Amino acid sequence: MTSKERLQTVLNHRSADRICVDFGATAVTGMHIRLIEALRRHYGLEDHPIKIADVFQMIGEIEPDLQEVIGVDVVGIKDRYTMFGFPLEDWKEFKTPWGQVCLVPGKFTTDVRDANGDYLMFPGGDTSLAPSGRMPQGNFFYDAIIRQDPIDDANLNVEDNLEEFGPIPEDSKTWIKNHLEAYKKTGKGIIMSIGGMQLGDVAAVPGVHMPHPKGIRDIAEWYMSTVMRADYVKEIFERQTDIAVENLQTIYDLVGNDIDVMFICGTDLGTQDSQFCSDAMFRDLYLPYYKKMNDWIHQHTTWKTFKHSCGAMVPLLPGLIDAGFDIINPVQINAKGMDSKFLKREFGDKLVFWGGGVDTQITMMHGTPAQVRDEVKRQCDIFGEDGGFVFNAVHNLQANMPVENAIAMIDTLREINHL
Repeated sequence: MTSKERLQTVLNHRSADRICVDFGATAVTGMHIRLIEALRRHYGLEDHPIKIADVFQMIGEIEPDLQEVIGVDVVGIKDRYTMFGFPLEDWKEFKTPWGQVCLVPGKFTTDVRDANGDYLMFPGGDTSLAPSGRMPQGNFFYDAIIRQDPIDDANLNVEDNLEEFGPIPEDSKTWIKNHLEAYKKTGKGIIMSIGGMQLGDVAAVPGVHMPHPKGIRDIAEWYMSTVMRADYVKEIFERQTDIAVENLQTIYDLVGNDIDVMFICGTDLGTQDSQFCSDAMFRDLYLPYYKKMNDWIHQHTTWKTFKHSCGAMVPLLPGLIDAGFDIINPVQINAKGMDSKFLKREFGDKLVFWGGGVDTQITMMHGTPAQVRDEVKRQCDIFGEDGGFVFNAVHNLQANMPVENAIAMIDTLREINHL
């Protein structure tokens, strides 16, 4: 099988010739630049600065040579603009606080720090504005700086929380078409994650790309608003979904059925041992809007739809299925109730598990290479049966992860897939 055929086969819950693999196709299935550099050196690949794929998380680009080593089957069309609102262009070198030289976009601020020595990031890269992101000393990625104006409930305006949603810009259309043509030549499956469909994703709520974000922009305040201001949130979701459906039509006009998967939303609904909302609340607050987007896709395209949510998700999985999602990620197997055999038995005919290949919190961070190998084999045996599985770790592989564990994961995958 080609990689594209392999992905399409497992998405349709059929057994492929080997385990389908994704690393780097989305902002939640990648690797930190520090780890990528170490892996490239281990496998004897060309040593050069790693290009940033996601500025916020400092996730790096996994180039074709490393993709080949890992056995990657999926590539991703991402947004042209970073979370901070500047484009991925005009690359320059940046020496990170941990001493690694990488490539960052031209408007990435490389030399602005606060009194504590923390690196700062600005909306659109404009240093005349108040900073919207911070990389604290000793950290490997940026945190959002909350810039919440006082909330006047009597004068809340839905438009303020819709400022970041709108038609796809012309330069982004060109970006999409160019990447599609390049990726079609690779023979790999294609996932698209352009944004604009995330309902209350707390990575987006603070509006770090906006000079002066209005509305509800504090993460804690947003979560409280799903209860205290539910009607306001529903109106935001209603309007946002209408915009999203219009953009889906635009995307379809650009790519047709040449892509395989659409990344819909990264809103986390689960915690380590519970959920952010009940099933009843999910069905009232989220499901109608997810369903509208998913229904449009399934009625007009051949795409499968991808939902990212960390945490203990079992009570909410039936609702996600009813909302029309085809894929769940990252499959946090160490969260409460997220037993692999149970998930495969109860939901494996309805959901594709994209992730869950190895636990990043414990096994990859604190286990031995032997434990990593055993877990990768076990998870592939469980989730890989009868398709419905794309191997990825449980979320991005982090900067301070022991490189020998990442090597053990890759080498075990290669062994399973006879590469």
